[in-house]
Amino acid sequence: MFSLSSDLGRRVVEGFLESSRPCIETIVGELHRFEGERGRRVNLFWMKDNKVNEIVFGGERFFLRSSVEYSNPQLTVEELQGIIAARLLEVCGNYFDYHGFSGVDREDVDEICEMLSRPPFGKIVSFLLNTDDVEPDRYSMNPLKESIVKSGQSAFPSASVETEGLEIDKRFVEKYEGALISRDEAELIDRHIKTCDNSYMDMVDAVKQEQLEYLSKSFGIDLRLPLKRMPLAVLEKEGTDGLLHYIVKESHKDYESIERVYNCMDRSMKKRTTLLTIPHSEKGYGSKRAVRGRIYFEDKKLQGVKVTYQTTPLYPNAIDPKDVSVAVAEDDFTVEGDRLTGYDYSETPSSPQFILYSLGSPEDAVIWHGIGAFGASQLVRSYTTTRVACARDSMLRGLEEKYGIVVKVPLQFNIVPENMWAHPKHNNIDASIGSVEDLYDLAKMGMRLECLSAHEYARR
Repeated sequence: MFSLSSDLGRRVVEGFLESSRPCIETIVGELHRFEGERGRRVNLFWMKDNKVNEIVFGGERFFLRSSVEYSNPQLTVEELQGIIAARLLEVCGNYFDYHGFSGVDREDVDEICEMLSRPPFGKIVSFLLNTDDVEPDRYSMNPLKESIVKSGQSAFPSASVETEGLEIDKRFVEKYEGALISRDEAELIDRHIKTCDNSYMDMVDAVKQEQLEYLSKSFGIDLRLPLKRMPLAVLEKEGTDGLLHYIVKESHKDYESIERVYNCMDRSMKKRTTLLTIPHSEKGYGSKRAVRGRIYFEDKKLQGVKVTYQTTPLYPNAIDPKDVSVAVAEDDFTVEGDRLTGYDYSETPSSPQFILYSLGSPEDAVIWHGIGAFGASQLVRSYTTTRVACARDSMLRGLEEKYGIVVKVPLQFNIVPENMWAHPKHNNIDASIGSVEDLYDLAKMGMRLECLSAHEYARR
């Protein structure tokens, strides 16, 4: 439990209650209708002392998803805001579900602040969905970037990146100190590299959890949310009869199955160059940006998938648009159709598209970041349309019968772009939290959420 040692957290709470009441009312209204899936077990984990500690929740909980990236070890301002937004919505939803809305006074704020100082424990549980298939330096903001490229792992999925041989790029730190990284953060990352048992993901989670522990004290809000890694960590552990394996099999079943997913993604079946799952190269490559592909059919049956990896620029950071990260890869191969229609991850490792594997995430509500300005509106459209199609049982049939999953469109909340936290001096949302001298400068930017309409974002 963390005490509110200053008015920093209280300021954020009061601003949120004033600006985001419609979102609180929306989630409270959903709680009144929510039945949950009582027989379901949801496995999440905590990172403590460089060890993964599993925690199990029952399906009667209402799960609220936020996320952080594996493409940078240091916690960013954007990531911190998403975590705080999740805890605010979680606690306010739990509080007003119990007490009802009858005006908010000082005693209400006091009790909400007290609840925020403790770990998630109510009906709503906020958690982080960390996507482990992303490249380790997707946005040119990883202080390990030079050695990631030199080690040949720049086009690897983060799940398979090893830390042996990785080291802090001193030129990166010198160039971006005070904007994307701080000296203290570089030392923190270096320390955890030496104790993470050669696992890049464990190192990233340990660094961010340590930073969140410190920030929890500053804000008086327990920010150490439970985590879930997807999709590769799940695929690696589950058997061929598991949920994500089933989704891969069913989405590749035949021409019509692939066409239905294409329609959700607003893709044309004329060229068929969008792969629904990205087969990994034997050389370790798995970058969704560096891959090129084509799907082939024999009549209506999936014949195979042609896969080509080639060196591809990724994205720049917000400080230097010319500093573009890169995924270095050269390989080509073909995956036979029966390897996907009868999918086995241990034989054909691959990274499914987010709109497919996120069906396995226990999310009843989600928080997006700056959709309409910073975030990808098309991804939200594909996500929403897929959920609508599954809810209508027009694709991926049998999820409820086989796995007890009732697919629905989760409540979707968005951090309003105008209120996205950014570095007070450089105005970049990818700034490391350690590069911000005064956390009050972030709190003054406000915390405002809006509801996204499923009707508005579902493709026709």
